[in-house]
Amino acid sequence: MDRSYLFAPGHNRKLLGKVFDAGADAVILDLEDAVPLTDKATARANVASAVTTHTAWVRINAPGTELAEADLDAVAASAHGIRIPKVETLDDIRWVADRAPGKPLICAIETAKGVANAYAIADHPAVTHIALGGIDLQKDLGTGGGDIPMQYVRSHLVVAARAAGIAPPIDSVYPHIEDTDGLLRQATHSRALGLFGKSAIHPAQLPAIHTTFSPQQNEIDWAREVVDAFENAGGAAVRLPGGEFVDLPVAERARRILDSAHA
Repeated sequence: MDRSYLFAPGHNRKLLGKVFDAGADAVILDLEDAVPLTDKATARANVASAVTTHTAWVRINAPGTELAEADLDAVAASAHGIRIPKVETLDDIRWVADRAPGKPLICAIETAKGVANAYAIADHPAVTHIALGGIDLQKDLGTGGGDIPMQYVRSHLVVAARAAGIAPPIDSVYPHIEDTDGLLRQATHSRALGLFGKSAIHPAQLPAIHTTFSPQQNEIDWAREVVDAFENAGGAAVRLPGGEFVDLPVAERARRILDSAHA
């Protein structure tokens, strides 16, 4: 699973030339919000060229629109996958999947209707990830800033993704580029709720994101102790020297931590 998803606006050739060397686990080339209407055609041409030589997701314009139709005509064949903005219904997904057959889809949940339909959205066979679009969602809901108004939604998306058997949700961007402490707090909170990975709008945000979504040494040490004790007990429940009780679910969680550290 990728820890970071770095956005780059498709109309900016300078940024397109740098984004693939910035150190992100995954890159999302944007044709939607970051691109002015007058630059849509330029962005589309730039991104269509970039994805022939680089691995990248592409965020298209709103499904069902002429802009999105043109986006998919240009990039669907070569993009690694498609990020669909403001997904609200299965019809939004079907519209894209019909025009980008076989491509993995990230569905951004950015409206109340999307939140309400998250279980069905996550369960669509073409969907590999759901992602929180927190800024747009806060606008739609009329909430204040900060993490508390979004806590329910983050947990809701975690349950929806888990129920559908797909990867954990991707967390929203943190818009304050120079506020590293705030980014760390939000990323840590999201990871504790069960999300994995975070969108980014600037390379300066990547170290904090990677640190948060990489297993820490104390987690790795704990996981090794748990797995060793459980295997030495022949798969039976066992108590660690420090008193912690270990059974199969605990051992499986420890194995996931070690797998993540290895990746």
